[in-house]
Amino acid sequence: MGLFPTDRDLNQPPERVEFDVRASSYGVRSEELNVRLDAFLARHLKWRSRSSIQRLIREGWTYVQGSSAPSSDEPSQERRPGRRLRDGAKVVVVIPPASRLPVPEFVSDELTILYEDEDAIVVDKPALLPVHPSGRHHSDTLIQRVHVRYRCSHLDQGIAPRLCHRLDRETSGVVLVAKNPEAHRRLASQFEERLVEKEYLAIIQGAPEQSGGSIELPIGQARASQVRLKMTVAVDGLSCRTDWKLLRGYGDCSLVSCEIFTGRQHQIRVHLAAIGHPIVGDKLYGPDENFFCRQAEGALTEEDLKALELPRHALHSHRLVFTSSVTGEPVEVVSPLPSDLREHLCLRDLQDV
Repeated sequence: MGLFPTDRDLNQPPERVEFDVRASSYGVRSEELNVRLDAFLARHLKWRSRSSIQRLIREGWTYVQGSSAPSSDEPSQERRPGRRLRDGAKVVVVIPPASRLPVPEFVSDELTILYEDEDAIVVDKPALLPVHPSGRHHSDTLIQRVHVRYRCSHLDQGIAPRLCHRLDRETSGVVLVAKNPEAHRRLASQFEERLVEKEYLAIIQGAPEQSGGSIELPIGQARASQVRLKMTVAVDGLSCRTDWKLLRGYGDCSLVSCEIFTGRQHQIRVHLAAIGHPIVGDKLYGPDENFFCRQAEGALTEEDLKALELPRHALHSHRLVFTSSVTGEPVEVVSPLPSDLREHLCLRDLQDV
């Protein structure tokens, strides 16, 4: 589900955001979903308060297309925060003119291309670069860089790049991007059907007693946390599985590889923290979530940065295997461990000398 319309040119200012209502996002059957409009938007517009969302609805900026409406019907204006949404509905929020943030005049086209064919490109995302625009990061994102490089000069060829999956802002590594809607449909379905191999490298705190294992702990929202997007192991959460393997120990930290068979939010970070080995530099799932809060406020201290050891969490999307929609053959793409994480491990080696 995309935040902005799928056919929007990212070189133009956004005017609206749109969402599909899906029971699968809540982990319930379609007939069981019955959610308030304001609660639904609060779930997706995490940077806005519930009261501001209700005001947005009452002022007429929100439109809803019911699940039973013909696909050709346009969403109709909805001013009731308590409007109930069912599975299959669509919600459109028009951004008030006073709140619209224009795309900056200059967006970098700097990209490291790991693979390319007629339908797709695979890029090596740097750490700290958001993959798409959001409330906090609306300029110079990965997908905007792709648009600058491809869409501006290839409009007549039908190229409209779309992400096939996402990485957290601080996570580096392999990202698959489709060049056109049909390719996106075929490639995204491989993720949905769990046909894509996804391997990550992570530097974790401590030294595991075992050489590897499989973590199958359900993940749900951390309701007790002051951070809305935080997840946790929860009895009523969604099932997921992470296989991990110890590659090498470095005294007070270790390098592990992780293969995920599901794609839950923050899955690897939650699972590794749950077995007592959070990822180095993780502000949300490390020893104190207040690191995350202070970072959001721009208030991290030198002492905080020293405790975190790294300015970002040490998670890297290392390897992706998917089936090319052009040739029908498997494609394996590998991104080596980036320099900041290699340097962190080298320092640990030097301390042991």
